[in-house]
Amino acid sequence: MPVTTIALIAVCIGYLIAPMGMAAVNVAIPALAEDLQANAIKVSWLPTLYILANVAFMLPFGKLADNYGRKRIYALGLFLNALSALMCAVATNIDWILIWRFVQGASGAMIFSTGVAIITSVTPSHKRGAALGVLAACVYIGLTLAPAIGGWLTEWLGWRSVFYFQIPLMLILLIFIKLKLHGEWKNEHHSRFDWIGSAIFMTFAGTLVYGLSLLPSLFGFGLLLISLLSIVSFIVHQSRDKQPLIRVQMFKESRVFSMSLTTSFLMYGSNFAIIFLLSLYLQYIKGFSPAYAGQILLMQALCMAIVAPFAGKLADRFQARIVATLGCSIVALGFLFLNQIDSSTTAIYIAASLGLVGLGFGLFSTPNNSAIMGAVKEQEVGVASASMNLSRTIGNLVGMSIVNLMMHYYMGDATFTPENNPALMQIISLSLMLSLVFVIIASFVSAVRGKQ
Repeated sequence: MPVTTIALIAVCIGYLIAPMGMAAVNVAIPALAEDLQANAIKVSWLPTLYILANVAFMLPFGKLADNYGRKRIYALGLFLNALSALMCAVATNIDWILIWRFVQGASGAMIFSTGVAIITSVTPSHKRGAALGVLAACVYIGLTLAPAIGGWLTEWLGWRSVFYFQIPLMLILLIFIKLKLHGEWKNEHHSRFDWIGSAIFMTFAGTLVYGLSLLPSLFGFGLLLISLLSIVSFIVHQSRDKQPLIRVQMFKESRVFSMSLTTSFLMYGSNFAIIFLLSLYLQYIKGFSPAYAGQILLMQALCMAIVAPFAGKLADRFQARIVATLGCSIVALGFLFLNQIDSSTTAIYIAASLGLVGLGFGLFSTPNNSAIMGAVKEQEVGVASASMNLSRTIGNLVGMSIVNLMMHYYMGDATFTPENNPALMQIISLSLMLSLVFVIIASFVSAVRGKQ
């Protein structure tokens, strides 16, 4: 079997399992919160800490992978993911789960910052779009199965089983990589690791998330000011460093690269908390079981999985901006429909709206990713891969941090009870409105990015 095929199998399975484990937890959150007596604020940190660790470690692990081996970092990420899932499963309070979700987010950064780089390293350029399309389909299949699996496991075996089921899958994949995927992909010459740049970037991510959650307090504004100063310092430091984590000049050198990353940030910012919030909506406000809620939520990712491979082939034949912009427009239509939901909305209406969002995302993601990876030099594919995933995760992080702010403002330390359903509905409505605004801006940026 060619190494290209083996690498594609290894990365695709990892990209299927990791998002499956991440998204399945969202459906289990109501049961977890009830069992551990967790309030709304701590519940909202479950997805946020995962994303925060993803953002904080994405660039450092992308750089380490370029230096020491993309397969090595990828495999280490799989092992750490399995370990953190085990620790979450045996935890007896919400605080320990929050700690290990952060670790699991860091392992996700190791997986997602290297997977695309491995595929790009072994795949001819004229077949890159199709390969990335298959990879995107695996992510979406994982996301498709996640709500249903999470719902079934939670209903039949309890919320801890949502963490347990990830472990054997990761270990089997590690054995496959050890036995079948031979060779390593890295730069010929090591470049110095930028510890200072990494620390500054982590400071930016941490103060951004925590600062947003504390608004409108003076301390929250102070943290956001530190976050702003940190990202400015990071850009200045990277532009002056001879061996930076990421060459900021890449953004100036290619309009397609910079604007494709911007579009990615806005699109994934729009999608920030849709599964998390709609899981709460379907189970608390509509009163559906975890299994039924999971079946409704799978519609978005199911449509993504169906469309993504075809979008990859279209990206190989046509300009990425045309296909991607069409996808953005369809997502906007889906969010327009979702903005109409209330406590009496039917399950069919919600599923159909999510299907539209999934269809649009399927058309958008692969062409956009192909444009990003095709706009950089061969020796920078690891950093480009990390930048691509970073734009996605920062979008998710900013969006989820806004949800945290709303949770603090509208619910505070309250638990999820029928009396608090109006406040939860207010949070959901505001979030969906912001999502629509994000997508409209993304559609414009995608349309004017220029030809590849």
